[in-house]
Amino acid sequence: MSISKKLDDICELIVDCEHKTAPTQEEGYPSIRTPNIGRGRFLLDGVNRLSEETYLAWTKRAVPQENDLILAREAPVGNVAIVTKGLKVCLGQRTVLIRPNKSKVEPHYLVYLLLGDEVQGKFHSQSGGATVAHLNMKDIRNLDLPVLPPLEAQRKIASILSAYDGLIENSTRRIKILEEMARMIYREWFVNFRFPGHEQVKMVQSPLGMIPEGWEVKTVTEAVEVSPRTKVPTEGEKHFVPMGSLSNDSMLVSDVETRSGNSGSKFQNGDTLFARITPCLENGKTGYVQFLPGAEVTAFGSTEFIVLRSKTLCPEYVYLMARSSEFRENAIKSMSGATGRQRVSEKCFEQFFIAQPDVVILERFSATVMPMFKQIVALAKKNQNLRQTRDLLLQKLISGEVNLRVSDNYEVSCIMP
Repeated sequence: MSISKKLDDICELIVDCEHKTAPTQEEGYPSIRTPNIGRGRFLLDGVNRLSEETYLAWTKRAVPQENDLILAREAPVGNVAIVTKGLKVCLGQRTVLIRPNKSKVEPHYLVYLLLGDEVQGKFHSQSGGATVAHLNMKDIRNLDLPVLPPLEAQRKIASILSAYDGLIENSTRRIKILEEMARMIYREWFVNFRFPGHEQVKMVQSPLGMIPEGWEVKTVTEAVEVSPRTKVPTEGEKHFVPMGSLSNDSMLVSDVETRSGNSGSKFQNGDTLFARITPCLENGKTGYVQFLPGAEVTAFGSTEFIVLRSKTLCPEYVYLMARSSEFRENAIKSMSGATGRQRVSEKCFEQFFIAQPDVVILERFSATVMPMFKQIVALAKKNQNLRQTRDLLLQKLISGEVNLRVSDNYEVSCIMP
């Protein structure tokens, strides 16, 4: 018989917040803080890592195990992820470890249950009213869960939803590989000068050192328009990109909004958006605009973007240059202003020099990497569709609307639209 339960009835809940801070390092055990908890999975890029000594000290009270869940008690409130096989992590502040009783609930099913609209609505209503939204342990323990189907049905539902997540994860990996390939090609061709046919090209002395004969040393401002004048209509709704839409490590621009007005940075397809303010610049926020529906369409965004547009290069080169550590470090050195609100001086681009490639090499480079850029967008759109389908299916499966036969004795009944 299916019955409703509280979270505390089917899980052990552990809070491990005896520590405040600890020394971190590039290698070691991930310390899971709330920003590292996504929707069903951990976001480990840039995660704080601990030494083995610190890990052992921090896990005396709670050692996360395979199939444990970790819940974010503060922003992002209610996000939850599951510990996969072989992953050793420890709890950071404002998190809670949830250890499911496997005789009562399937761990992967519980992840999806907690991410469903009904439970998420409860999380957000319980955390409201404070300056920083926060879930307290009493509310977490007493959380009323939707009716649980039998374990066999839970496993089937989790399996279906996990298949969608597997496809999303695969596309996400491909996106990362494609971007890494594009950056590697940029460095090989235009930093190391190992472009196709470089063996037949004479190297000559220049202010940058040895560069291919026929290539001219230029400043960025000679090769790139910095914050070019772009007209965006004042009337009607237009695409708007807030700072939060830029990724720290990808060209993708996500969660594009629509707004009226036109105050802010202005851009079009092929432009690069470069964060000018701390800590966004140091974190790597940079985006490539290729989401607009046409070449003549313009959009606007945060006033904290510097827009970069190719004059004598190609759009792909400009984006990949903006992603390079050398370009970013040059910008960071120019920052000035009050602590915490420092901004880049656009004059810094007059101090950054490049070797302007010849037209043939540029055209060949664009032809090589442009398909990668387009495939990244296609995969991102595929992921968006998969997430929408998964989330729709999640609600219908969790609520018992989808017609899913598990056995002769039980079925989750509903028809997908």
